[in-house]
Amino acid sequence: MPYTCPNCGQYHDSWPALAYSSPWHYNNLSSEKQETIGWLKGDFCTITYEDQTDRFIRVVMTIPVNDHCEDLDYGLWVSVSEKTFLDYQQNYHNEQHEASYFGYVSNCLMGYEDDVLDVPSTVVTQADGIRPHVFPHEDFKHPLVQDFYYGISKEEAEKRIEEMIRISNQN
Repeated sequence: MPYTCPNCGQYHDSWPALAYSSPWHYNNLSSEKQETIGWLKGDFCTITYEDQTDRFIRVVMTIPVNDHCEDLDYGLWVSVSEKTFLDYQQNYHNEQHEASYFGYVSNCLMGYEDDVLDVPSTVVTQADGIRPHVFPHEDFKHPLVQDFYYGISKEEAEKRIEEMIRISNQN
């Protein structure tokens, strides 16, 4: 499914990742609140409320496509604890650092009508500076978890990609 990227304007032969530039929680702040209580830089985001600070890191989730040679990648965000956030941030440029953390999915993902926010997951960092992968907990009942472990069809993957491109072109 070739496509023209709305960001770079170039033609690509392979599927794009369905990427989210920030966590859902940050997106739903007003512009004023984003400037006053939010912080978004690269692969890190915080929102500091009066009584708590929410912390997010950027990750990748791969959904297998059962009847195709490519899988569908999501570039998304997970909320993590302060300890996890600080450890990941401190080791961000350490290409040998490998760790696993607990987190919750923090985007409403294309292709899921059921809310995927707060799907419990394990975040696994990668060596050589590769963005961490997220693995939803298998025992959590949700269509995202089912798709992650059992895959989706090529038709469904292409439908999600087309919808994401359509939305990107409108913005």
